[in-house]
Amino acid sequence: MEEPTMREKLEKLLAQGRDSALLRFGLGDVCLKEHDAEQAAIHLAQATQQQAGYSAAWKLLGKALHQLGRLDEAQAAWTTGMTVAQQQGDLQAVKEMTVFLKRLQKQQQAAE
Repeated sequence: MEEPTMREKLEKLLAQGRDSALLRFGLGDVCLKEHDAEQAAIHLAQATQQQAGYSAAWKLLGKALHQLGRLDEAQAAWTTGMTVAQQQGDLQAVKEMTVFLKRLQKQQQAAE
């Protein structure tokens, strides 16, 4: 009998009604690592709805949306995430999202 994957374990918890921002973040993170940005974006958006002050979830949500080519939404997620992270004094997250936004703006300028 094969050991269930981390994703399967987390999906089972979700199916059992153990929904939380942390669980959704974990699922989104695993989905991103498995190159499933579509599912990652769904779980991470849910995490930010459940806990608007979850800067790490905003950061990963931006990443998932960016991978999907939804650049305006990625920019919005990172912008919100930076505000949230600043309010919480999470300076590392602010730095990371600032870098992501700068790269995204360069990418958008190059495309114009």
